[in-house]
Amino acid sequence: MAALSTVPQHNSLRKPPIGKTGVLTLHGFGIKVRVQSAHLEIEDGVGMERRKIKLARVGHGLKRLVVIGSDGYVSLQALNWLASQGVSFIMLERNGKVLCVTGPVKSSEAKLRRAQALAAGNGPGLEIARALIDAKITAQAQVLRERLNCGIEADVIESYGKKLALVESFEEIRNIEANAASFYFRECEQFP
Repeated sequence: MAALSTVPQHNSLRKPPIGKTGVLTLHGFGIKVRVQSAHLEIEDGVGMERRKIKLARVGHGLKRLVVIGSDGYVSLQALNWLASQGVSFIMLERNGKVLCVTGPVKSSEAKLRRAQALAAGNGPGLEIARALIDAKITAQAQVLRERLNCGIEADVIESYGKKLALVESFEEIRNIEANAASFYFRECEQFP
């Protein structure tokens, strides 16, 4: 006897819900994210086009769960499940505005924290600050030259950038940045 066309058939060739990047995006109405029997149960979709996903704690491949919309619920137990698995959770409005973001909490690395703290008083830290401010000043000059047709003013901003190579302290870098920014915004005020 042949199967009726109204009987749902399991399609083993169906695309897996979680892509190679580990991102699962939920959208629609009545979104549900909850935990049942230690599995994360997810439901999303619109009308009769609903999708149900069940993820075990092992081998799920999920790195980030993105919910678009605010109709439905995410249980506290589900948030705990995501956190224990190191999965980020992002909730967006339909227009893209961020409503909620959580991420995995990891223990901080002492070596990295120490290197960051020491960077403020050593050569590599000075070079990083110099490179960041140089990129900022270069972008300001580019805006003046290309967007506002202010070539002379762009040259003045670039001259601040050239001074960065000669400085030997964070204070000097901050002064150059402040002077360049002051000049840049003064010029930008002239345009509506």
